Amino acid sequence: MSAGGWSTTQIALVLYPFGAGAAAVNVFFASLIFSWLGGPVASTAWSIGLGCVIGAPATWYFARHIRHLMHVADGSCENAPR
Repeated sequence: MSAGGWSTTQIALVLYPFGAGAAAVNVFFASLIFSWLGGPVASTAWSIGLGCVIGAPATWYFARHIRHLMHVADGSCENAPR
């Protein structure tokens, strides 16, 4: 049976801006928490840059999860509970 719908790559490309944005916010908030221990607060540029780097693998794994859920919903996954 062939997989219908979007591929994992297509899902990841569509969701990447959201994943990178969420990662950038998390990097900035982590730097704020780190500043309580005396560390520097990340600038906007550093937060966005690291968010883009961290957001790529995070979005890829999330897209794989979404693709798996699509397989489960279609009933084409062998590991899915019935």
